[in-house]
Amino acid sequence: MTRIRRGYIARRRRTKVRLFVSSFRGAHSRLTRTITQQKIRALASAHRDRDRKKRDFRRLWITRINAVIRGIRVSYSYSIFLHNLYKGQLLLNRKILAQIAILNRNCLYTISNEIIKIK
Repeated sequence: MTRIRRGYIARRRRTKVRLFVSSFRGAHSRLTRTITQQKIRALASAHRDRDRKKRDFRRLWITRINAVIRGIRVSYSYSIFLHNLYKGQLLLNRKILAQIAILNRNCLYTISNEIIKIK
């Protein structure tokens, strides 16, 4: 039986995958089977953690707003503050409120006082 010379297509595909995992350590960047497994795992983790990142940031913003709001008055909580915000039709998202809470607490105090007056 004569020898068949393989084409470059498979090699090109493997090289492309190797470029994806070139920063991995050990066999994870050298062996073809391990490379494909690690690529699948990396992409799955990236997909999962994009949603988790949004969730974590939302939790962080809520915690920051709640900490500053509770510092204003003892009986005032985050949920009451946001409920009053919506009743007063002041539509500020949690990211902006958290930045205001950190950088300019007086502004958040003013917002909360205005909400209390409207209520």
